[in-house]
Amino acid sequence: MSNGNLILILADQLTLTQPALKRAQLGVDTILLAEVAEEASYVRHNRHKIAFLFSAMRHFAEKLRSAGYRVEYIRIDEGIDSLLAAAIKTVAKHGLEQVLVCEPGEYRLLDAMQNQWSETLRVPVTVLEDDRFLASHADFAEWAKGKKQLRMEFFYRKMRERYQLLIDDGAPAGGKWNYDSENRVGWRNQKPIPPRSQPTDDPITQEVIATVEAHFPDNPGDLSQFRLAVTADAAKAEFDWFVTHALADFGTYQDALVEESPWVFHSLISMYINAGLLEPLEVCESVEKAWRKGECSLSAAEGFIRQVLGWREYIRGIYWLLMPEYKTRNSLNAKRELPSWFWDSNTDMRCLSRAIEQSLDHGYAHHIQRLMVIGNFALLAGLDVEQVCDWYLAVYVDAYEWVELPNTLGMALYGDNAVIASKPYAASGKYIQKQGNHCKQCRYKPALTTGPEACPFNSLYWRFIDKHLDAFGRNPRMGLVVGNWRKRDPDEREAILKWADQVLETVA
Repeated sequence: MSNGNLILILADQLTLTQPALKRAQLGVDTILLAEVAEEASYVRHNRHKIAFLFSAMRHFAEKLRSAGYRVEYIRIDEGIDSLLAAAIKTVAKHGLEQVLVCEPGEYRLLDAMQNQWSETLRVPVTVLEDDRFLASHADFAEWAKGKKQLRMEFFYRKMRERYQLLIDDGAPAGGKWNYDSENRVGWRNQKPIPPRSQPTDDPITQEVIATVEAHFPDNPGDLSQFRLAVTADAAKAEFDWFVTHALADFGTYQDALVEESPWVFHSLISMYINAGLLEPLEVCESVEKAWRKGECSLSAAEGFIRQVLGWREYIRGIYWLLMPEYKTRNSLNAKRELPSWFWDSNTDMRCLSRAIEQSLDHGYAHHIQRLMVIGNFALLAGLDVEQVCDWYLAVYVDAYEWVELPNTLGMALYGDNAVIASKPYAASGKYIQKQGNHCKQCRYKPALTTGPEACPFNSLYWRFIDKHLDAFGRNPRMGLVVGNWRKRDPDEREAILKWADQVLETVA
């Protein structure tokens, strides 16, 4: 008689329909979920992320037990260091014959599972492709085949057509594929920001928070402000609140930098989708339905769907297509040490201080804060690519390497040989001033380029352009900027560069 298989469920796979769980036989197989030090500590993870995943895992385990499954659950205080050690213990305890696991979202773990685990466990290990995504590895590879440039916009159009989202009579709704130009309004306190609903912490979550505080005392994250849903039902309620109360203004202000609110009109659901508590297609279909009912603008619906159906799937495709070599790229040779204030937000640059403080305290920042404030500074200052990528992976609740690495290395740092971005997303302080109201409370002035009151972004921007002048001069999308810099008086250029070097020494 068979003792059954081990069904290993990872922390970001909390979906009843995930492929390994779909193969589980009630009363025969054993399901394992494990809180282990290795996965919680390989970078300095935000305590919000650890608490969110541990609590969501414990709730999911209870859900599985209620459905009749045999569940083994290993807690962090049991001292099991790794997922492999947890699997060894469980296989031995039940005499299990095989390990089934849905592929992990990080190459390091997939490589270990495929090349080391079976020999160590002395049972077969079957890694199943994660079919919860809307484009399979084969889908993306087929789309990418033969293309010189892998631009998200064209992949996104194929995905829209495939899933018939915002499509009318075979054409894009409204006549355009992309309404991004309508979603770039800066913040000038134009509208009241609705107060957010907040899930209630039940005894399981309260116990987890205490455990995380005890085991990870030096990690970032203010758990007194923990507000995350930890079940599929609670995540659905959070998403429904967004559709009802914030979606209508999401598109307009999605790029806004807001002093008084970390959330503004954003959905705050990326961590739920990435952990398996929400289904990506379902949220896209719900937003399309809201638009067709007249509850939001087409630009708001399209902007949301583009992020989930387009960008999220595209980023994952890039990661698995190009790993593991992709992680070693650093095309701008950026190697400056990460400033210590990335871990305490103690900088006079108000936009950076607010974005980093929010990231550390809550494990959250919206895409413009990540790309055009924090990422922009890291790009202009030439901060070490590996250190910056590890920081992003550590501080955000929704971060797993498949999503973090291409976004940071490729999009923010322009370090992947221009695979993702056709030009660097570099900007001076004037962009930040246009997008929000941080500058009003900053000691630096975005109108000045040199001098003690000058916004550091300004001189660093021109130093960045000058440093890579030859390469950028060959980029047609950078021609205007390069031309403007070359036309400047040589003495003015020298003064700006000299000041920028001083800024790097004092600020970075």
